[in-house]
Formats: sequence, structure tokens, C-alpha cells
Amino acid sequence: MKLLYSPASPYSAKVRMAARHLGIEIDAVTTDTNAAPSELLDNNPLGKIPVLLRKGEPGIYDSVAIMHYLDRLSGGKLYPKKQDKRTEADVLEALCDGITDCLLAIMYERRFRPEEKIHQPWIDKQWGKVVHGLDYLEANLPKTGKKLHGGHFSLAALIGYLDLRFNGQWAEGRPELASWPDVFGKRFSDYAEMKSTA
Repeated sequence: MKLLYSPASPYSAKVRMAARHLGIEIDAVTTDTNAAPSELLDNNPLGKIPVLLRKGEPGIYDSVAIMHYLDRLSGGKLYPKKQDKRTEADVLEALCDGITDCLLAIMYERRFRPEEKIHQPWIDKQWGKVVHGLDYLEANLPKTGKKLHGGHFSLAALIGYLDLRFNGQWAEGRPELASWPDVFGKRFSDYAEMKSTA
């Protein structure tokens, strides 16, 4: 299998870490979405990454669909089997992915609009959501035992992206959340290598 990804993409990082954790071998191929390569568009009409390519099968996108596929491929090792625990993992993943969505919206607003057209109220609204989400996580960190699940990888990808693009802007006043990667890194030793990088 092959994964079209970007080193800076938090959603790519989430999927790659989960696959490594499960022992599922995936060939990661750096892909420039701005260049709109045919391999990307032929397998995801939205032209977004990550996309998981399988021989002779349709591509799988987005990151949540890929995570669920990896879970099935591993025989259910990525998400808890008990219903209430599975729901907790799903909600954690949704929260972390949602915060990441807001961070990306801020980055796109700053990066792709001319400076005079950047809409600061939009950025402020997205940052407000980020702040509420991070404060919630600070007060409600998930248990991180031997069994990691999709929510843990989403949280790890989120913090990796925060450190990459918003370093110095989020950790103050959130000591539990800021130190969580140390806990996660003890359960998943490849974190430093696989989190988002420029």
C-alpha cells in the first residue's frame, strides 16, 4: 500500500503513526497538493491528502476513513471493542481533528490571501475554537495506557502540528496537555520522528 502525504500534514501524521503502531507497512510518498498531480486527483477527486492507495482498489480518503480501514485490516486493534470506550475514542478523535481544522483554516487565511484581504475576525473566531478545545483537553486528558487508539494518535498529531506552526502560542497555562507527548512517546517511541515537520 502507498500513502500520498505531506510531512507537514497533521492528518497524514495521524495515519502514518497509527499504521506504524499496528505494524502495517505503508510506502509514504510526499505529494504536493498545489501541483494537483494526476495520481492524487485520480484517487481523491477533492485533491486532498492523505490518500491510501491499494493495488487494484479505489483510493481511501480522508484520514478518519483511512483510520477505520486500518482498524479493520488489523482485526480491530486501533479502537476499543467496548461500546462506551469506542465512543470516547471517537469523540476524542473528532475533537482533536476539529481543533486541527481550525488551525489549518488560520494557516490558509494567512498564507493564501493577500495581506490586505486577510480577515482577522475570521482568524480570531477560529482561534477562539482552538482555545476552547485545548482548555477542554487540558481538563479532560485521555488515559494513556498500553493500548493506544485512534483518539490518541489524533491528539498526538494535533500537538505535533501546534508545535510546528504555533509554537509558543498554546502551551502556557496548559501544563498537562503540554507534557502529554512525553507520556505518549513512552507508548509510541516513533512520535518524534513521525509528527508533522516543515
